[in-house]
Amino acid sequence: MSLALTIARRYLFAKKSTNAINIISGISIVGVMVATMALVIVLSVFNGFHDLVASFFTSFDPQIEITPAKGKSVAADDPLLQKVKELPQIDVATECVEDQALAIFNGRQMMVRVKGVEDNFQYQTDIKKILYGNGDFTLHRADVEYGIPGIRVAANLGTGTEWPGYLKIYAPQREGQFDMTNPEAAFSTDSLLSPGSVFCVQQAKYDKQYILTSITFARNLFFRQGEITSLSLRLKPGNSIDATKAEVREILGEKYNVKDRFEQQEDTFRIMQIEKVIAYAFLTFILIVACFNIIGSLSMLMIDKKDDVVTLRHLGASDKLIERIFLIEGSLISVVGAIIGTLLGLLLCLLQQEFGLVKMGSSSGTFIVDAYPLSVHYEDVALIFATVIVVAFLSVYYPVKYLTKRIL
Repeated sequence: MSLALTIARRYLFAKKSTNAINIISGISIVGVMVATMALVIVLSVFNGFHDLVASFFTSFDPQIEITPAKGKSVAADDPLLQKVKELPQIDVATECVEDQALAIFNGRQMMVRVKGVEDNFQYQTDIKKILYGNGDFTLHRADVEYGIPGIRVAANLGTGTEWPGYLKIYAPQREGQFDMTNPEAAFSTDSLLSPGSVFCVQQAKYDKQYILTSITFARNLFFRQGEITSLSLRLKPGNSIDATKAEVREILGEKYNVKDRFEQQEDTFRIMQIEKVIAYAFLTFILIVACFNIIGSLSMLMIDKKDDVVTLRHLGASDKLIERIFLIEGSLISVVGAIIGTLLGLLLCLLQQEFGLVKMGSSSGTFIVDAYPLSVHYEDVALIFATVIVVAFLSVYYPVKYLTKRIL
């Protein structure tokens, strides 16, 4: 193996009798380099958008959410839930009641999701960081109930960040029959005042649908006294979310669903992952095309080194050794291209992270971020490097075996 590697290395870097072989070898390295660099950059862009979207959800979604496996709600005093709350790694546990309702303000109306939470919700998530307006995170004061709508809910209803008067909320009665002569009797009605703020998660799912309020208001509106629709958990620093999630699942069994932030937004992150896989597959196909240059380079090198091969055979070299020399030659081309491409890709990613060279719009503030976000995941870099080596080896293995028999 060491003899084959030594000869292959000399063939790669030594001057050939025909300059065209050097040029084609250089083109082969550049082709692999560009494909590798593109893989590193594109996958890092997908990772950047993934992390950016995840950062939005951390402002609203809890680290762990527990919901009933059947039905909409469960008893708030369920012993299993109390046992979870008492786990030493739990820092904040917030009871929630959530359901659909109709919101009406000054003749405008829209369907919304009213989410009633306890006062400690502000410690459960980063909700305070995404509040806009002159108010703060206030859900109730004495007998007065407040509502904090998503920014697009406020826009659709025309409330602004602070509205005068009352925001009417209607929810269907859970019991009784519908009376056509008195339709309003079929609805539970209540009103919310404005604390002078709205929230903006930068995600339509929340900004366009949700109104945050106190859990007392939600229980009265939806007739869920002593019940919850979900339990949100925040862990103490230093505790593993996956380990805690597994422990909570073991305690609750099949009666409840236990999800982390990524599982709560499973559809969104699955779509992003599928797009990333498609991009990886497409660029791998381009890499395969680039590897055809290696085959051309090797075939010309074999013709150029015919006399050397004859000499090696007279010295006792076997056909296996000859094949191994040119296989290693092709692998060296791919390794050199992969190393240079990976380093250049990482360098460009670093420059984009530091200086934001590629902008998302012509003017600042057009998008959520001004420059394309990038996040280098080193497991992706390792996968890319391995892909380049495997694809390059497979692309030259059978051609080399065939060409050594035909040419040499």
